[in-house]
Amino acid sequence: MTQAEKRIYLIKSLLGERLNYSDMSIPTNEQEQKKMLRSLFNIRMPSPVSEEFLHIQDEYLQKEIEQKGITELTGLRPVRKQIYLWQGDITTLRCDAVVNAANSQMLGCFHPCHCCIDNAIHTFSGVQLRLACYELMKKQKHEEKTGKAKITPAFNLPCRYVLHTVGPIIHGVLKESDKTLLASCYRSCLELAEQNELESIAFCCISTGEFHFPNDKAAEIAIRTVTDFIAKKQSRIKVIFNVFKNADQEIYRKLL
Repeated sequence: MTQAEKRIYLIKSLLGERLNYSDMSIPTNEQEQKKMLRSLFNIRMPSPVSEEFLHIQDEYLQKEIEQKGITELTGLRPVRKQIYLWQGDITTLRCDAVVNAANSQMLGCFHPCHCCIDNAIHTFSGVQLRLACYELMKKQKHEEKTGKAKITPAFNLPCRYVLHTVGPIIHGVLKESDKTLLASCYRSCLELAEQNELESIAFCCISTGEFHFPNDKAAEIAIRTVTDFIAKKQSRIKVIFNVFKNADQEIYRKLL
């Protein structure tokens, strides 16, 4: 099957899961098809799926990521010992683990084609990621607390694992408790990485954007928490601060 044929197969399969979508027409335009497929991935509830679907999905997503261009950690230069700053798409980074800024349900973003990192990571990992998160939350029997972290396989991403953490949502004035919770996100991810003997971890800008944490304050907390952890634990872990926006790149560049 070509990449286009795989995309059509996946769209038809996902449309077929919903009775009210079964007669929906598929666009002929490639970009519109990709948008439709991503939307269907995003709204799909965590339920079992056939091995055939997974096989075709995995081949399709891995090819899509490859076409975007995979960045190897080995090709990056540290800005400090064990510390890297990289601007790019975190779903294309090959390292041990990437950090996902999750919500308390821990099931990914259900809003079709939303621009958040939670949406991107779940989209390009594949439907297995939502299923894995669902199993974790079913065992836990309550929503994830702010500042904590969970680990899952990364499935179709170039990295090996995804660390999911729930950052604080800012309403109005930034409080000291918000700062403490954000620091806890970084610390929880680092502790989980050490427990699983991971050698590298890429942090997104947790709680900024949709959660409205001021970008400059968030960066200060991120850098301070990571450097303190490495020093106190004498950790050898390599940490990548992944930024997507130019503004965040400039903030981190100045602080580092």
